[in-house]
Amino acid sequence: MAIIKTEGLTYVYGEGTPFRKVAVDHVDLEIEKGDFAGIIGHTGSGKSTLIQHFNGLLKPTSGSVYIDGEKLWDDKAKLRPVRFKVGLVFQYPEYQLFEETVYKDIAFGPKNMGLDEKEIDRRIKETARLVGIPHDILKKSPFELSGGQKRRVAIAGVMAMEPEVLILDEPASGLDPKGREHILGMIKEYHKEKGNTVLLVSHSMEDIARNVNKILVMNDSKLFCYEETAKVFHRSKELADMGLAVPQVTRVFDRLKAMGIELDEDVYTVKFGRDLLLDKLSKRKAEQN
Repeated sequence: MAIIKTEGLTYVYGEGTPFRKVAVDHVDLEIEKGDFAGIIGHTGSGKSTLIQHFNGLLKPTSGSVYIDGEKLWDDKAKLRPVRFKVGLVFQYPEYQLFEETVYKDIAFGPKNMGLDEKEIDRRIKETARLVGIPHDILKKSPFELSGGQKRRVAIAGVMAMEPEVLILDEPASGLDPKGREHILGMIKEYHKEKGNTVLLVSHSMEDIARNVNKILVMNDSKLFCYEETAKVFHRSKELADMGLAVPQVTRVFDRLKAMGIELDEDVYTVKFGRDLLLDKLSKRKAEQN
């Protein structure tokens, strides 16, 4: 069953002014429960505007958005519970930290849900474990932490609300390579353990390729495709025509195919490419013997 569904979703900035711009144009989409999807598109493609419709931050100019079968904006009173069901982590979320301790910052969302102290405490400790925050750090001020730790605390604050859908907008932006790997690995582990729907917005095709099962591609305000990762990278030329750079390893293997080397699979991660080549070499060696 689709946890998120849109029908003819359209959003226009500056309607009735000389600055009118269609940011999302008649998008029909279904995202299933449990999907771990990447959202990609060139700057101005509409991806950030799209995700802000999923928890009611933006109201469609036309068209509809359904969350778990329930139509948004039919009843404004129902928007608040939807925002607990669909958690949205904006880029650089650590700038929103403000409480005296890490514990209180993570507790902020669950408290707004009206949960009792015992349940809030359970969620804080469970989420801290998931994102790799040691127990002793919970007592510290978030402003004493490193940049990567602050980012994990901010993400934990949304995870602690236990949303059915977790949306992260460029969660690894601005971090060094080690920090990027830690954050993305944490998100992947969260999806594996919880089984919730996760949407990861990123400009890095390598990050997308290594982590997600499906990819949603936005192009010039329209939905280009929403398919399994391998199928999307099979359309590497079309992606390149949109100004999207496919992973470097994909370009290497596309070049090998162009040179006449027979490869049945589309390669989008280094590990998969290595395994594919080793298997091919092993079979060739066996044939020669």
